[in-house]
Amino acid sequence: MEDPESAGAAPPPGLSSLLPPREFLRSRKGQLLLAESVLSFIIFICYIASLAASFMMAPLLEFLLALFLFFAYASKLNEKFKGVHWPLADFLRCVTAAIIYFAISIAAVSKYSDGASKAAGVFGFAATIVFAIDFYITFNDLVTFLKQGSSDSPEGHKTE
Repeated sequence: MEDPESAGAAPPPGLSSLLPPREFLRSRKGQLLLAESVLSFIIFICYIASLAASFMMAPLLEFLLALFLFFAYASKLNEKFKGVHWPLADFLRCVTAAIIYFAISIAAVSKYSDGASKAAGVFGFAATIVFAIDFYITFNDLVTFLKQGSSDSPEGHKTE
């Protein structure tokens, strides 16, 4: 009997259908979003175990947003829903996340003395750097996106 995978047939649907494509995982955006999700989840767990549990909401929200965008970009929702300005939304998410992580990391390291708070602060500084890299790259994409939109409109006005 012939093996269905060797015959070139599509694998049966299951848990593997939820995994993002390998090309996206190798892309810079995929790796940044994956790093943001993992760091946010680690920081969330650290804040739950620490005395600074009041800071746990920010990493939870950032984890959920990064996870949503990871699967949105992986399933190419940004190409299907053109009404959403994806680069702008991603840029604003990254800027606010970097600022919030920087602020709560300083507070967690300086105000609390337990090890979990210190660990959350250190991971928060790492997340600040990852989000800053992402918003720098996204800013360049956003500028290109806006230049394309503005360069189309003056040509349309010249023909009128």
